[in-house]
Amino acid sequence: MIRMTDVEMEYGNGTEAIRGLSMDVEDGEFVFLVGPSGSGKSTLTKLLTGEVTPSAGRIMVNGFAVSSITDRKLPLMRRTLGVIFQDFRLIEKKTVYDNLAFVMRAVGASGKDIRHRIPYVLKLVGLEDKARSFPNELSGGEQQRVAIARALVNNPETIIADEPTGNLDPERSWELMELLVRINELGTTVLVVTHEKDLVNQFSKRVVTIDQGRIISDQIGGYVGGSIHA
Repeated sequence: MIRMTDVEMEYGNGTEAIRGLSMDVEDGEFVFLVGPSGSGKSTLTKLLTGEVTPSAGRIMVNGFAVSSITDRKLPLMRRTLGVIFQDFRLIEKKTVYDNLAFVMRAVGASGKDIRHRIPYVLKLVGLEDKARSFPNELSGGEQQRVAIARALVNNPETIIADEPTGNLDPERSWELMELLVRINELGTTVLVVTHEKDLVNQFSKRVVTIDQGRIISDQIGGYVGGSIHA
């Protein structure tokens, strides 16, 4: 689970990105995090992955105290997370299979585990016939599904998707979100950071809205506030 309590984040230049934010995401939940540009969404993602340390407050992620985590424990915490980025970040010179195998080897997976896990995950995302393809041979939607497979391959407790549909057309965006819903139904906690109000409103999920570093709404059933700007 994720638990943020009275979290503050002020950067060295004096920018207050997060202001007294408290939020819980329970195991197995699906949550959208929305807000306008500059609202603090990106900073919140960096806080949850341990990329930055809060100025004040407490952050717990899957049993780890991220707000005070040691360098030794940080990789262990990150193994409980699968992060999906807008720009895919695939290794262009490696096949789809080798992109996933690279991630598994990084955490010490055996050859046997790799051979069993990768076909399962590729089937889950609908790419079982693309294992030997290179990223530049795939469409944008297929590349994003590879990015999802990569986030899933080490069986994380939580998926954090940071603007995962930013480079996709509306039809591909819908397919991607349906895939994340199916992954959530298999038991994985999913947090989707997005600015796409219309897409969010098509799903009856919990929506947390932040603005100027504070939560201004937390409800089920879609974003119903003002405009969200990219």
